[in-house]
Amino acid sequence: MSLEALHNLLLNQPLITLFALIATGLLLGGVKVKGVNLGSSGVLFTALLAGHLGYSIPAGVGTLGLVLFVYCVGIGAGDRFFASLAREGTALAKLAVLIVVLGAATAWIGATLLDIPTGLATGIFAGSLTSTPALAAATEGMTLAAEGAADSVSIGYGIAYPFGVIGVVLFVQVLPRVLKLDLEQTDEPADSKCGNRVENALVEVTNPNLYGQRISESGVTHFNAVQICRVYSEGSLVPLSYDDVFAEGQILLLIGRRCEMKIAIDFIGKRSDAKPHEDVENERRNVIVTSNAFAGRTLGDIAPLRDYGVVVTSITRLGLTFVPNASTVIERHDHFSCVGRVDDLKKFSIAVGHRSSAIDATCLLSLSVGLTLGIILGMLPFGLPGGTPITLGLAGGPLFVALILGHFGKVGPIVGFIPRQTRMLLQELGLVFFLANAGVRGGGALVSTLQEHGFVLFGLGVCVSVLPLIVAWPIATKHFKMNPLQALGGICGGMTSTPALGAITAKTDAQTPVISYVSAYPVALIFMIIISKLLTKLIG
Repeated sequence: MSLEALHNLLLNQPLITLFALIATGLLLGGVKVKGVNLGSSGVLFTALLAGHLGYSIPAGVGTLGLVLFVYCVGIGAGDRFFASLAREGTALAKLAVLIVVLGAATAWIGATLLDIPTGLATGIFAGSLTSTPALAAATEGMTLAAEGAADSVSIGYGIAYPFGVIGVVLFVQVLPRVLKLDLEQTDEPADSKCGNRVENALVEVTNPNLYGQRISESGVTHFNAVQICRVYSEGSLVPLSYDDVFAEGQILLLIGRRCEMKIAIDFIGKRSDAKPHEDVENERRNVIVTSNAFAGRTLGDIAPLRDYGVVVTSITRLGLTFVPNASTVIERHDHFSCVGRVDDLKKFSIAVGHRSSAIDATCLLSLSVGLTLGIILGMLPFGLPGGTPITLGLAGGPLFVALILGHFGKVGPIVGFIPRQTRMLLQELGLVFFLANAGVRGGGALVSTLQEHGFVLFGLGVCVSVLPLIVAWPIATKHFKMNPLQALGGICGGMTSTPALGAITAKTDAQTPVISYVSAYPVALIFMIIISKLLTKLIG
């Protein structure tokens, strides 16, 4: 097929154009430069080019993508958003809000001084903070403005996004060098040379001071991130029970971070070269926390070994895995990796609310009802007496309903849980649909916009990205008393920058940045959506 024939085919078949744009955009987004890539946002750039060349996609695709995307975002963030505001993550939540507000204030002031249109300025805000949900909310918020105003949002986003990604990555890499910070030493200064990587170890008990003591009540439980999960008995490693005691020559299986592991091994005895049998399949289980009675409590409070006979060896949250300790606060939909006897694992699974059928099952009825209620809510006008009524729109309505469902898990017959794999598929599908539509619509005005405003738009994007970073660091470390790893992880979460978090974790095996990131990220995500809607009203 010739290029001319392909061109005519795409012009006449919008559905083929849609999926061709998505495919080429994802290929572009997968290209890594110095470990950084565009991801799904690559679809926006191919769509901008397609729009400039005159291609079109089916009508309604962008709206469908928008409501699917924001609904899934709300479901995923709901159970952690309110928790991050209310509990020990308050400082990180405040840091996230500060970063978003600083970015919005910079965009507002810059747009006012430089006479940049509302759509462009709001798109620059979303792109500078690498927030596609904010782009969705801003685009939807501009649909009722002047013709072409919503299209300019995607142009502003496309201009600011590349530096938004690169800028945060550079910041978290350059700042420690400028301040001469060794990230490997920051989390555990006394033991930095041994690292913090998670590992397993077989240990022989040789410390006479431990003989006869109950293992579950020994000093090992006070280490930051080490768990004794199995004990050698009759030729096999079996799950630890609450009544097990230390004995001379006993073999134990430990899991934890390398630094803490070294201290624990020295405390208990010495490494063992034994190779006993371990029944992994029957004595290990992954469970999901859905019970409200567990959410918000610490692992020490629920005492899984004492009360249920199981050991929680790791927790996966927002796709990130870490080794917990007694002070780790449990969140709804945390994934526990547990070790214990078959009956104890079953008892613990029931207690935390784990439902095997819910892991892979999606209630399409609940999804449909939730989306319907969200769309209706978004259309309802509300406001103060005497003021102009406003609506939440197609971005705000589904998001609000999803946050409520995600937080409570179930409201009446409507289930707010969507399995992660299904949710991520729907979220990504909605995202690429929305980006393709936004890019095609904005592509027609891309060249004229750049000719009119030039590099001023890029300069404003740099300012919106950099200023929150510069201000957030001293506030995090001085005012909120965070250590450097907490501050860097919180800043990455506040900027919703997963690539920047990856740059930090490449320099240290400490879990502190990961935990800080997952505490700040949901708050930043939701506030970016809210503030982007406000910017569409304030600028201009």
